[in-house]
Order: sequence, then C-alpha cells, then structure tokens
Amino acid sequence: MEIREIKIGGARGLAITGELDVGTATRFGEAVEFLVWGTSGAFVLDLTDIDFIDSTGLHALLRARALLAREDRPLALLCPPGTARRVLDLAGTLDTFAAYSSTEALEAALIPPEG
Repeated sequence: MEIREIKIGGARGLAITGELDVGTATRFGEAVEFLVWGTSGAFVLDLTDIDFIDSTGLHALLRARALLAREDRPLALLCPPGTARRVLDLAGTLDTFAAYSSTEALEAALIPPEG
C-alpha cells in the first residue's frame, strides 16, 4: 500500500494505492490520525486506486469517519466505480460516507454556497 498526501478543492487528505487490509490497516489509521490532527475543515480520502479492501480495511475507513466526526469535520471520499465503491456498497456502508465519483463532483461539493 502507498499513502500520499493530497489536496482537492482546498481540503487536505490522503490518496491510497493498493490494498487496504489486515496487513495495512494500522498504517493507514496512523497516517489518517497524523494528518487529521494537523489540519482543519473537510478531510478527503482518495480511494480511486484501491485494489482490495477486506473487513479490517473497511473498519479502518469507518474509524477515520468516526475520528473526524468527533471534531465535527466532514470526511469526503473520492470513490469512483471500482473496487472500493463496490465493497462499500456490498457492505451496506456506502451511504455512511459522502462519496463522490469524480474529482470535479468532490470539488463542487467542497465549495461553500454563496450567501
């Protein structure tokens, strides 16, 4: 698994490449915690290049969501059709997340409404 910092629509976050599973979930969780504590506002996870997610990886995503919820911060997933979206959907957790199919849709969602 590769983890790198990203910025989409002004929100900071992480892009994950490879497998999010029992062997990588702890490292993923630590990376999320480290970056969350150093940022504010919406947080983004780019799951575009995920090849595999097991139940431990799914649990790690839900823990990331809970961590951000404690600070009343939104978590947005860049999750186009593919492995990650299919797993989240089959597990019945896709609606738990603010998941977007494209970078453009995610960026549009992160722009605060004019008022």
